[in-house]
Amino acid sequence: MSALQWAGLLLLAAFAGAVVPFQSAINSNLARNLGHPLWATLASLLVSVLVLLPVILALRLPLPSPGFISKAPLWMWAGGAFGVCFVALAVMLLPKLGASGFVALALAGQVIASMLLDHFGLFGLVEKQLTVSRVLGALLLIGGVVLIQFGGVFERNGVPVG
Repeated sequence: MSALQWAGLLLLAAFAGAVVPFQSAINSNLARNLGHPLWATLASLLVSVLVLLPVILALRLPLPSPGFISKAPLWMWAGGAFGVCFVALAVMLLPKLGASGFVALALAGQVIASMLLDHFGLFGLVEKQLTVSRVLGALLLIGGVVLIQFGGVFERNGVPVG
């Protein structure tokens, strides 16, 4: 893969992360106006379907194999449940933690879970062993989460941060 292709992938991954606080903030406002976070979660997921279906039709993607659908292990369908969990928790927690606090904590959870998935090669992933540098990187990210979420406490108590 060329350096330009890698740069494109990195930018797309960064964009995927950048949309999370926008989605969560918008859905939190929607939840306030709809009366409950779960209504906003449902609305968000319905809009996702309404946006995705025309894209699938425009690309003329073939229908999935009925044989695969009937034989796929149940864990392969869990992604939708995890999506509901993330959207619903984002709607509920973002107003309490703030956008940066929620995203930082969500990122910490993603890093820890990702490292475990990689280490054990779960769900068909290529194994990437835990190494000192990978664990140190995760600890640095978690340290950043603590500073983002609780740094104000240090600053209010006269403890310089940074």
